[in-house]
Amino acid sequence: MATPIRIASADDPRLEPYRAVRERDLLGRQGLFLLEGEVVLRQALAAGRFALESVLMSSRRIAGSAALVALIPDRAPLYEADDALIERLTGFAVHRGILAAGRRGEAPGAPKLIAALPAEALVVAAVGLANHDNMGGLFRNAAAFGVDAVLLDDTCCDPLYRKSIRVSVGAALTVPFARGAAGVLLSELAASGFAVHGLSPAATNRLDSLRPGKRTALVLGAEGEGLPASLMAGLNLVRIAMHPGLDSLNVATASGIALHHIFVQRRRAEPS
Repeated sequence: MATPIRIASADDPRLEPYRAVRERDLLGRQGLFLLEGEVVLRQALAAGRFALESVLMSSRRIAGSAALVALIPDRAPLYEADDALIERLTGFAVHRGILAAGRRGEAPGAPKLIAALPAEALVVAAVGLANHDNMGGLFRNAAAFGVDAVLLDDTCCDPLYRKSIRVSVGAALTVPFARGAAGVLLSELAASGFAVHGLSPAATNRLDSLRPGKRTALVLGAEGEGLPASLMAGLNLVRIAMHPGLDSLNVATASGIALHHIFVQRRRAEPS
């Protein structure tokens, strides 16, 4: 259990990872990323995938969060400061009163992640996903519907961006992910026995025709552009049926609908 270390000055060098948060969200923190809020911190502690460098909590939150404080390991310093000091340091009001710095570590390559998947597995692959809200929503849906891994092409935004983690409610810290070139990722999946399906409004077949096998992959494109034509040629394409006049959905919403369908179909295929 960590013992709070009282901080009296916003200039304290130990708080450097938390300085000018919004500006540094865009510039990076030399291998670190930030977590915000109790739910996300609990997820990070429970998953244990990423090492915590430190935790910064307001005095009001420490006073009422004995159970959470007890979960913070001794190796991660717990810094305590007043709300006004934290606001001066970070540049915004941290209403949740909890921040933590995690270390990214060495990310697993896609081949290694795919090779480690179980015989029955569900994977989501995203291509060109540049919106952090959508990225967070995708990971939240992945966790909700039993996705074993998320693969991101090189043009996707960072799932460990603070907003992505917050929107995912910490799922970006628990669902394994890896990056790579889109074509290589899909080739690796096919070579590993995955039936690879793509979600596109241009598809002839509807989503309800999709019957997942033991190894299923769902490929999603960016909102607006969708999946590149060069990739769609090698996929079993399906579309979400919707009212005439609208041909697409927010990618986070679309992923939730598609993954729920796959989840239900997989459950029905389980022996009773």
